[in-house]
Amino acid sequence: MAKVQPRSRRPGLLGVVDSADGPRLRIGVAEAAEGGRANRAACATLAQALGVQSSAVRLVAGSASRQKRLLVTGDPTAITARLALL
Repeated sequence: MAKVQPRSRRPGLLGVVDSADGPRLRIGVAEAAEGGRANRAACATLAQALGVQSSAVRLVAGSASRQKRLLVTGDPTAITARLALL
């Protein structure tokens, strides 16, 4: 799960925040939440941080919410290792 901040002054991965459902990755994007631009930017930002192609990250749930579920396809071991470094 991720918490996306549209129109963030500091785009990129902003750490981990606690929530009632557990920890969430915080992603800041410069784009506005209009027309799905922030969703696409969040996917691209996460893909870049994990070192995967942008097509490997897609939005599964939360298109109209700041709380998003993003699916990353690829080698689970490599993805888990990259997430641990964040």
